This record gives sequence, C-alpha cells and structure tokens, in this order.
Amino acid sequence: MRTLELAGSQVPVIGQGTWRMGEERSRHTKEVAALRLGIELGMTLIDTAEMYAEGGAEEVVGEAIAGLRDQVFLVSKVYPFNASRRGIPQACERSLRRLNTDYIDLYLLHWRGDYPLAETVEAFEHLREEGKIGRWGVSNFDLDDLEELASPACATNQVLYNLEERGIEFDLLPWSHHHGMPVMAYCPIGQGGHMLANSTLKQIAARHEATPAQVALAWILRQNGVIAIPKAVRPEHVQLNAQAAQLQLDIGDLEALDQAFHAPQCKQRLAMV
Repeated sequence: MRTLELAGSQVPVIGQGTWRMGEERSRHTKEVAALRLGIELGMTLIDTAEMYAEGGAEEVVGEAIAGLRDQVFLVSKVYPFNASRRGIPQACERSLRRLNTDYIDLYLLHWRGDYPLAETVEAFEHLREEGKIGRWGVSNFDLDDLEELASPACATNQVLYNLEERGIEFDLLPWSHHHGMPVMAYCPIGQGGHMLANSTLKQIAARHEATPAQVALAWILRQNGVIAIPKAVRPEHVQLNAQAAQLQLDIGDLEALDQAFHAPQCKQRLAMV
C-alpha cells in the first residue's frame, strides 16, 4: 500500500477509523477481528479517541493491537474540556490504560475548546518529552485556528472530507499542502449511505469493477498529503477498503465527479460531525 510521512513515520494512506466502535458489547469480538484483519492487510494506522464510546473504542483497539503494537501507528484524541495543563496528562494516562500501551504515536486535540492553545501545546510537549506520545496534532481546526496555533510541531489536522463535504479545498487544504502538513480525512465515504447512492459514483464504480465506497476513497487519495480513515467492521468491507488504495481514477472520472459533487467556489464554514 502507498504510504506517506506522518509525524516522522511512514504510514499507509488508508487507515482504520473506530468511531461508533465499543458502543455495544455484542459487537466487540467482530470489531476486534476487523481491526486485526485491517492490520494484516496493511492498514496499520488506527485512529480512535477518548470520546468514542467514552473510552470503549480505545478498549477495542487495545485488544486488537495486543501482540502487534510495534506494527501499528496509533492515533488518539483528547476532549477539549480535558485539554488543560493538568487535564491532558490525566486524559492521556486513561487512554494509555485502555489502549494497553505505554505510548501513543500521535495525540490530537479533538476540536478547539476554551483552554488557550498555548496551554494545550505546553501539555502536549511535556507528554512528548516524557515519551508518552510521539507527536501531537489537532482535529477540526479551520485555517484561522491553524494560523493562530502557528506551530511547526503540529503534525496533522484531522477534518471531515469527502465528495459531499469539499469545503476544505478552498483554503485549508492548499494551506496544508503548502506547509507540508498531512491531512487526515474522517468520514471519507460519508455517512448513512446517501452519498454512495449517487448515480455518477455508481457508474464510475461499475466501469472500474469497484464499489462506490472504493471510488470515494480513491477520490480522496487522488492527491498527495491526504490520509483516509474509513471505519469498517464487516470483513468484506475491510478488504474492499484496503484494495481501494490500488484504484486509479482517470481524468474523465474526476471531471464527472466534479460535475456531480461541486468544488467550493468561496470560503465555507468548516464542516464537522
């Protein structure tokens, strides 16, 4: 699988998301198995957060990476209300226990809250110096937030990005490319299946003998510096996600998708879920 550099490591351009995992005990075994299968298929970046199922997703991840920790690039996120000088170390320790590891490769501020960014960065840097995290970054930051942050130590910005939500292409994505900051795209295949029912997307998928979800992922990866983190539990979906890294869309495909899902013509408010 193609890789790119993130926080000083080479990571796959398609990773694994875990939002909504850990919410029901009856799905626990299948969720663990899905993540382990994804690791076997090369999707060794796993993204989670203390918010997901209030730590339940981190527990799923902890079980999935048991015995495989050295193969995995682990990303987790801290609540904004924990992003203080005292709160971040405590939140990180809780995440480490749930993940059953002694370090997190990349630790993100989930979205901007009330604590000053300088205080959050200070706490992140202390964790890095202690070896609890490898690097730190942010999530759901718009361009003005990144410009205020103004830190070359910020490793990434994780944002909502898919065919239906292209707002970051107007200014945030070009800025990220210019500054060499990889973007992590969450919900890259949308939510609820509405986007995947689009007729143009289905026609392109049929031409490539692929699924609409694979085309949506290939569209995300048409450019450098972007990582997609879809979530999947069914084994066949995990396998299809991994295979999407090999799908190459041609100019005709991209033009048709531009007609079906318009690029932004002006600044848009940063979309979040």
